[in-house]
Amino acid sequence: MKRFRSDTPRASKKEIFGWAMFDFANQSYTLLIITVIFPVLFTTVIVGDADQEYRLGNLLWSVALAASYFLVVISGPVFGAIMDYSALKKKFLFFSYLLTIISTTFLYFVEPGLVVLGVTLIIISNFAYAIGENFIASFLPSLGPPSDLGKISGFGWSLGYIGGLASAGFVILFLGEPTAENFDRIRWVGPWAAVFFMLAAIPTFVWVKEPGARKKLPDGESFASIGFKRLGDTFKMVSQFKDLVVFLVSVFFAMAGIYIVISFAFIYGDQVVRWDEAVRVLMFVIVQITAALGAFSFGLIQDKIGAKVTYNITLGLWFVGVMGIWAVADITDWLNYTFNADFETQYVFLYIGVIAGLSLGSSQSASRALVGLFTPEQKSAEFFGFWGLSNKIAGVVGIIGLGLLQTQFGLHMSVLFCAFLFLIAIIICLFVNEKRGEVAADEFQETHHQDD
Repeated sequence: MKRFRSDTPRASKKEIFGWAMFDFANQSYTLLIITVIFPVLFTTVIVGDADQEYRLGNLLWSVALAASYFLVVISGPVFGAIMDYSALKKKFLFFSYLLTIISTTFLYFVEPGLVVLGVTLIIISNFAYAIGENFIASFLPSLGPPSDLGKISGFGWSLGYIGGLASAGFVILFLGEPTAENFDRIRWVGPWAAVFFMLAAIPTFVWVKEPGARKKLPDGESFASIGFKRLGDTFKMVSQFKDLVVFLVSVFFAMAGIYIVISFAFIYGDQVVRWDEAVRVLMFVIVQITAALGAFSFGLIQDKIGAKVTYNITLGLWFVGVMGIWAVADITDWLNYTFNADFETQYVFLYIGVIAGLSLGSSQSASRALVGLFTPEQKSAEFFGFWGLSNKIAGVVGIIGLGLLQTQFGLHMSVLFCAFLFLIAIIICLFVNEKRGEVAADEFQETHHQDD
């Protein structure tokens, strides 16, 4: 009997909540370690090349992140193929979670001058966190029919930003600023992020069910050899999923821009805008709240207007936001001249942060949901492995690209590279046919249900 994707029952509220709690939990890592606190601490204190405008610190930071994403690139699709065959998604997710927690805890021992240790731990921890993103996303197609995936993905991503806000509250109240003078307290940011992740993700492992059934290994085969064979089979049938392929190219350019913003936005605020500590905290709060609202609201809208349209709207917002970041000083001057006012650049930067925040969660949630629409359940981990591959190659190219550009032109001018990436992503996505991509996934699932 054939099984249609529209027949997939919606998971219980408890299971969907458990799945979304992993987004809630892992935001403690991405926010505190990759976006807000540790990048500033690493570039300005641990490396601390202030006389060179922190260009070496920025470059080393970009190299560490790019190396971790490269590890995801070479491992993600193979792990995905193995998980689809072995029905071991929860076990793979648990090991990535455990490695993230341990390596993030050890960031406590990274002191000023211990650059190699810092780079090594960022590579390990960010690899574990990033591959875990692939693993948790691969559960999405089993949580409900295609018509519900936008809402479910948006709920998870919005809950993630609430988690980020909750985890950072402790840092703001008790650990303070990422400065040399405050180093003895702020060095605890690693252990705190790890503990928050560890505790908040427990509902995921308690309530989320392992989708699919484990298949018996043929004689002389291992899960690894089966994984590589399944991957080879997927490459042979790539023409069946051409809309997914085109979309993943668009995702590559979009995520290159997003990874730049995630990795350098607070460095930019510190080095270019030169904001006060109070403004930095306020920007963090604004971005978290608007990102949660954006992910949730666009998730609801997406199931009505389509994932592709939603995705392109969010990329348009990204383009406007990045151009605003680049021109923030000129915008401030224009406002002061036009309205005879006395605005400060750092406060105008906050308003631009609202646009970036609305785009941040919604664009990634729409991307995840659109991949879910194009994915038959039998290939969920594998296809989300390719989604992760596209994401992380983007991280390598985007972050290294900006790292190299800023050594020549400075961080301010290099932001234009980011705007260009979003524009290219929009153009490529125009060639994606959402309905045709869904039909291809349905036909594969109907054809191969009995075989699998």
